Amino acid sequence: MAEERQPRRDDRPRPDGGRPPRRDDRDRDRDRDRPRQDLVLEIDLAKLCADSLYLDNQAHVLVTRLNDMDSGTRSQLRRLYSAVRRACRAPEGERQHQFVMFRARLAYTIARHSLRSLDPLEKLLLQVTRKNELAAYERFRDLFEAIIAYNE
Repeated sequence: MAEERQPRRDDRPRPDGGRPPRRDDRDRDRDRDRPRQDLVLEIDLAKLCADSLYLDNQAHVLVTRLNDMDSGTRSQLRRLYSAVRRACRAPEGERQHQFVMFRARLAYTIARHSLRSLDPLEKLLLQVTRKNELAAYERFRDLFEAIIAYNE
């Protein structure tokens, strides 16, 4: 008695001649460079300085995006946070330079490890360094501290 074999999905002929659909490298690059509309996030520096709940909400949103989009490690974030703390403790004349250099380090880390969810932090950091006020630097540090806390 012969066993009847059920046709499997793999056995069916494919309409495109048997090849899996192939994406062009240009399509992949174009998709990666284009921000998805549901993922665009802007952090308002004035609100951040004025409202602690706004800071908390933004930190929570950033961690959610980090977990959903990227594979960033806790140690990477902690290293960046240590650099922010050092920059905040720098003397007043040196502080802006430290944050500018931190922005470069953050940009490198984002590009190197594809941490696109941290792009809003980089944009916010540009605003903070342009404003060059101690309160703005400290609020940025507080935001980063909240990100570390929520990411644990």
